[in-house]
Amino acid sequence: MYALLSVSDKEGIVDFARGLRALGFEILSTGGTLDLLNKNQIDAIDVSSYTQSEEMFDGRVKTLHPKIHGGILYQRAKEADVATAKQKGIQAIDIVCVNLYPFKETIEKTDDFDTIIENIDIGGPSMIRAGAKNFQSVLVITDKNDYTLVLEKIKNKENTLDFRREMMIKAFNHTAEYDAMIANYMNQRFHNGFGQKIFISANKVFQTRYGENPHQQGAFYEFNETYKKHLKILKGEASFNNLTDINAAIKLASSFGSAKAISIIKHGNPCGFAIKDNLLESYKEALRCDSVSAYGGVVAINGVVDENLALEISKTFIEVLVSAGITEGALKVFENKKRMKIFTFGDGILHQCRDAYDFKRIEGGLVYQQSDKVLLEEVRNAQLMSKMPACQKTLQDLEIAYVISALTKSNCVAYVKNQALVAIGMGMTSRVDASYAAIKKAKEMGIDLKDCVLASEAFFPFKDSIEMAASIGVKAIIEPGGSIRDDEVIACANENNIALYFSGIRHFLH
Repeated sequence: MYALLSVSDKEGIVDFARGLRALGFEILSTGGTLDLLNKNQIDAIDVSSYTQSEEMFDGRVKTLHPKIHGGILYQRAKEADVATAKQKGIQAIDIVCVNLYPFKETIEKTDDFDTIIENIDIGGPSMIRAGAKNFQSVLVITDKNDYTLVLEKIKNKENTLDFRREMMIKAFNHTAEYDAMIANYMNQRFHNGFGQKIFISANKVFQTRYGENPHQQGAFYEFNETYKKHLKILKGEASFNNLTDINAAIKLASSFGSAKAISIIKHGNPCGFAIKDNLLESYKEALRCDSVSAYGGVVAINGVVDENLALEISKTFIEVLVSAGITEGALKVFENKKRMKIFTFGDGILHQCRDAYDFKRIEGGLVYQQSDKVLLEEVRNAQLMSKMPACQKTLQDLEIAYVISALTKSNCVAYVKNQALVAIGMGMTSRVDASYAAIKKAKEMGIDLKDCVLASEAFFPFKDSIEMAASIGVKAIIEPGGSIRDDEVIACANENNIALYFSGIRHFLH
């Protein structure tokens, strides 16, 4: 019995090879894997010696040989194949253990194209695909975490067709992800990221209870290992909808560095946000904006939840709490909250996960784009369009309002006062309707909007929204500008002594 071992990631391979030898397998190996096995006194046969064909072209050709691929691919149950193998002196290779050249690690550490090209594996994918294709007879292994399981299966005579089928699926996933990574890199380097094809590759993190609705199945997948490394589930089970809201909550709460920021999200949109001197005050102010909508919402905390903050949060039903840490005392406060779900994502402050590209599925395909980036510098570099400038404190409120509006579904307006969201209108078909909705909600909540600031993610097409802002005492506004009626908007701001800034950058979110 032959097992072929040729791995780039050599962790665990020595013990695995030793286990295979104990089970009666002859080991075929190459290059660095062979050297490592020999150094550890494990008998292994050099593939070049086995095939009687030396490595060529600096190792580019070493396993591409009929004695290797024939040994993997010939069908054991087919008489003609068995006869051909015997005639050609081809022995059956029943185990193929291969993982691939570190392409991802290479492109992360160098931009040298020659080095990158040399780290594109050829023989490895060929052997994996061959072993996977012939899974009825061949066990293919691509994940070092499976070594112990494989040895147990063989030892206990449980190397079944079902098991080999699962390993086959895993193997094709492995080579597909590898090829997708290479293709995406080449398109990024030579086609500005927008080639004739794009490939989306993600790893399953966990199954959700269902999708957006109970009749839909759902699961969560990640592109890298961000959630695997940073997300800790302390209480409850994340649903499909929870995850989309958690994403929105973390994006907003982590947008101001280490500031003690707290965001409250409902159905993907903010209904509360504040930055105060401590997290307890931030939470109280964030909740004040719209405590009705916050019921059953998602709270993200850019810091560690202590017992005092937990006691305050427990006064309202919050479905999901995600923070950068939580004390044992705080966890005990929530013990009896049966429907509450608690997660951490980060250490001390929330971890930021910013993908380079964004996409949205539409029927029959998807639209693909560079991810939108919202920078505080856009406010700091904004052009003053009115006669009256804003003071430093007001500019801080404008920064917060600007980021909130950029991360909220269009059309939207965000009103901020003393570094807390006091009113918001979002997802409306007109900007003036968004303003009406925001102001109406603030009045219902008993919030005084006088001396607040206003931000919009896109330009105000008419002066009516500025007039509405003046009627409630808004003292400063920031928007992208770009309307054919900008002059009217500027004139209206001056007439009402409102500081008006144009950022020049639109942040639609659909």
